[in-house]
Amino acid sequence: MKVNFRRHPLLIGLVSAAIGALGYLTVSNLLPEPQELRQPLPHHLVSSDRQLKTSMGALFGSSYIPGNRVETLVNGAQIFPSMLRAIREARQTISFETYIYWRGAIANEFADALSIKAREGLSVKVLLDWVGSLPMDEGLIKRMQDAGVEVVRFRPITWYTIDRVNNRTHRKLLIVDGRVGFTGGVGIADEWNGDARSPNEWRDNHYRLEGPATAELQAAFAEHWIEATGELLLGDRFFPTPQPTGDHATQVVISSTHQRNVMHLMLMTALASAQKSIRIATPYFVPDELTRRQLLDARKRGVDVHIIVPGPRTDARLVRKASRHLWGDMLEAGVRISEFQPTFFHCKLVVVDDVWTSVGSTNIDDRALRLNDEANINLFDQQFASTQIALFDKDAAASKPYTFSDWQNRAANEKFSDWLSSLARSQI
Repeated sequence: MKVNFRRHPLLIGLVSAAIGALGYLTVSNLLPEPQELRQPLPHHLVSSDRQLKTSMGALFGSSYIPGNRVETLVNGAQIFPSMLRAIREARQTISFETYIYWRGAIANEFADALSIKAREGLSVKVLLDWVGSLPMDEGLIKRMQDAGVEVVRFRPITWYTIDRVNNRTHRKLLIVDGRVGFTGGVGIADEWNGDARSPNEWRDNHYRLEGPATAELQAAFAEHWIEATGELLLGDRFFPTPQPTGDHATQVVISSTHQRNVMHLMLMTALASAQKSIRIATPYFVPDELTRRQLLDARKRGVDVHIIVPGPRTDARLVRKASRHLWGDMLEAGVRISEFQPTFFHCKLVVVDDVWTSVGSTNIDDRALRLNDEANINLFDQQFASTQIALFDKDAAASKPYTFSDWQNRAANEKFSDWLSSLARSQI
């Protein structure tokens, strides 16, 4: 039957309203949250000023909580055994949140370890991002659920999540008994297994945290768990009395929907404080204009800026091309950019002046800084920074410098495709 819309003005209004609502939801989902900063931060508080630590502790996430021990785990060969050991030694609770949980031997090993603890009567809660876990073997979920593991998908597409469908949890959190926590870049997939010895073994870092700051990671998990399930985590099973275990004062920084600019503000504050050096390692480097200007300001005052990104071995060629389109001004100003060669580079690390370090799940792009929910830990600690610098320098030695001349001499078709890719930079 053919409808004459001219005779049905109400129907026209309803259809128009529906189209408008759909358009609004689409645009509001795609657009990152607006930036609060309008220009680069001035170089007022420097990294050697004690007030910088006080200010950052007050502004971004938790304060710097003393009494922690932070262990650096390099590649799947160290990361997965440490995480699995913590799961197998659990006595009361396991809280596990991740963006990527795919399939393969390591995915099976985690499913088995979690299932065993659930059968022992422990509270085992697994929160998987709906988008990031789409490639997961559904049989793994059934196996865990049959054993008593509470497996929940975060923000699946439903009528009540449609306004946040583009806001994913990119956090990587494992908290055991509220006392031991893990965060970093690793996903649960065979791509991360091994020791980065071949293109099939990805390069990454992860971090084991033990001490009072672990409660902040548990709180981050609890925030998403109550959204996904309606259950509030309380009691000493999840939040035991804090016990000092080391000498690291650690800040936990969490970004969440409608509070995501905290990561961007934190990064800008750290870059503005640099006096001598900035080291950045990231698999997805698509910096916004403010980040680029902040780095250029650092170069103007003589700061050595070195950035390591993936080379030709990458899981996102579009990101690599969009990133490269933005490098011109930075390379011309003396920012050093190196492309890691042996395998896909997935480390996420920022070190300022050999003293301040930030590690965790956050990349340097709009998706991480203005769309996704992330989790990082920060330390003002020279010993910890020196460990990260040693790893950075080793990765730099396996990387190929990309020069301003390289950038200028790209073929015309390559320049065009880089520019075209950059148009999608708010979503990649």
